[in-house]
Amino acid sequence: MALLLYTGIIWPNALFLAHDSVRGLDVSNYQKRIDWKSVAQTGQYTFVFIKATEGETYEDAYFQANWRGTKAQGLLRGAYHFYTPSLPGAEQANHYISVVPKEAGMLPPVLDLEVSGTNHTVMLREIKVFLDRLEQHYEMKPIIYTDFERYAEYIKGNFEGYALWIGDVLTPPAWIQVHHWTFWQYCDRGHVPGITEWVDFNVFYAGRDQLKALAHASLS
Repeated sequence: MALLLYTGIIWPNALFLAHDSVRGLDVSNYQKRIDWKSVAQTGQYTFVFIKATEGETYEDAYFQANWRGTKAQGLLRGAYHFYTPSLPGAEQANHYISVVPKEAGMLPPVLDLEVSGTNHTVMLREIKVFLDRLEQHYEMKPIIYTDFERYAEYIKGNFEGYALWIGDVLTPPAWIQVHHWTFWQYCDRGHVPGITEWVDFNVFYAGRDQLKALAHASLS
């Protein structure tokens, strides 16, 4: 198995990845302007998740450029929304829909759940409203990105029918019995030609054909 080397340190999660793993990136305004041609020319990355929105009004400053750039280079792309617990799920979903186009070849929309709410029952209800609204509009079941804490708090036993994207750079999902993960964010200190800042590395659980099957191919 391949090892990843960053500033002289071997990134331990690479030990759990097969050499032919389907790998990808996730990006936001933190990475600033990206040269997607250089990224694509590495031949190492198949998919990219791009931050689009947060809350009811925030749009990532680089979303549009990243959306166009990844599409131009033939990378499978999806967009994620950073969920704000204090705001209604329907309004957050509508904001995401107003920013992210419904296009052929896109990966399902992503709920980025990293913050807990003050009322557990209300939180579960509003998450469901958010997910249902996106599924209705994009005609694809959304993906849920979360960490182990939020997985145990909200997802386990409630939303396990969704594709899960687990974010943890220290612990493989299987170690805490998240056996049905679809994506795993295994590194947050990656370096890629064309990206000046550190970038997150991700892996898909299966092969390229299965990943392509997730993309929305029915739209014209």
